[in-house]
Amino acid sequence: MSEIQERIFTANDDDAGVRLDKFLSAQMPEYSRSEIQKFTVARTDGAAAKMSERVRAGDAYRVEIPAPAVSCAVAAPAPDFELDILYEDDDIIVINKPRGVVMYPSAGNHTGTLVQNILAHTHLSALGGETRPGVVHRLDKDTSGVMVFAKSDAAYRELVKTFAAHDLTRKYVTFVWGLPNWESADITGNIARSSRNRQKMTMVKSGGKPAHTEVAVADTWSRSRVSLLRCRLLTGRTHQIRVHLSVHGFPVLCDPVYGRGAARLGSVRNPELLEFLKTHDGQMLHAEVLEFNHPTTGAPMRFKSRMPDDMQELKAILDDAQYA
Repeated sequence: MSEIQERIFTANDDDAGVRLDKFLSAQMPEYSRSEIQKFTVARTDGAAAKMSERVRAGDAYRVEIPAPAVSCAVAAPAPDFELDILYEDDDIIVINKPRGVVMYPSAGNHTGTLVQNILAHTHLSALGGETRPGVVHRLDKDTSGVMVFAKSDAAYRELVKTFAAHDLTRKYVTFVWGLPNWESADITGNIARSSRNRQKMTMVKSGGKPAHTEVAVADTWSRSRVSLLRCRLLTGRTHQIRVHLSVHGFPVLCDPVYGRGAARLGSVRNPELLEFLKTHDGQMLHAEVLEFNHPTTGAPMRFKSRMPDDMQELKAILDDAQYA
């Protein structure tokens, strides 16, 4: 059985004034703030600590993370869909996630999740928690692409550190509205949850978390006014690519939250493209490349998956419309 984890975090100058629970959430992105509030936290000098207190530079906190149950209640008795396994060993499993699949069970999504399907195939590290075993990063339900999950506890701990330090390469490909007048761009801007709609993220001038996305133009279709972009995440904020591109005038196609598609459909003249955009569910965003060092052997690992069928279909429609 896994033992209680003990971790120590020290606040720096940039953390000063932040609530303790928010500070710890930034240090342990694999846990939600509500989960962290249940952990045992104390100052390393023995003084009591309250989650509502504001941290000061130099403050050090000892966090005790309770051992999760070894058995996992989310296990599915049989797979709901066939897994596309890119790699697997005793420590990790790398999956090509399909679009439209939720990561793990949550309110309104009790079955058919990616984690449950993996558990029907193999075990995952219990350190991620009862509903999120082995989960060290996330993709939105309607984003497809390469993901890694931890099977061993040692792999889980190292992968969490890797993602927290952004010591890896994550590249995405996406179709967006608009034709950039540049070949590449660096997009930076802090991202926080919207105060108007808690389901959305937004760029903010103060507060939030720093976010950095490198963007390059891969292809354009001038008649449809659509572009194919390749994006590299230098940080990993919720909805980062979708927010950064939308704010800068290039929303992702078929994105129901940030895409502003209804305002664009009136300009679409090609009937096949218009039908695709009206009927398709899920943003045209795909996690194409994932590179990292193996969490236990240190060997460099690189995984790439081709665009899913729906994005291939969209490209074919755009090509036909461009030269019609």
